[in-house]
Amino acid sequence: MTTAPQSALRFIVRGRVQGVGFRWFVEHEAQLLGVTGWVRNNSDSTVEVLAQGTREQLVGLRGRLHQGPRASRVDAVEEFEARPLPGLTSFRIEGDS
Repeated sequence: MTTAPQSALRFIVRGRVQGVGFRWFVEHEAQLLGVTGWVRNNSDSTVEVLAQGTREQLVGLRGRLHQGPRASRVDAVEEFEARPLPGLTSFRIEGDS
């Protein structure tokens, strides 16, 4: 069995995404999908996500980011290619940037 190549994407999520459980939502969904990386609040009221996984896993996470938890309102999700980081083995919430 061969493993699918790992890709990495960086997402910036805009809207009402701080103070509504958004980071915990992302952490939970990423873990369900088997995605590694991190999520953090930014000082400009956005949430930033670095996600690594197969293309299929990242597409799944992108869809969840557009939804967000019930109390949130997602206005936009920007997506950027990123370099996979060796050694990432889990998904975690990071401190605010």
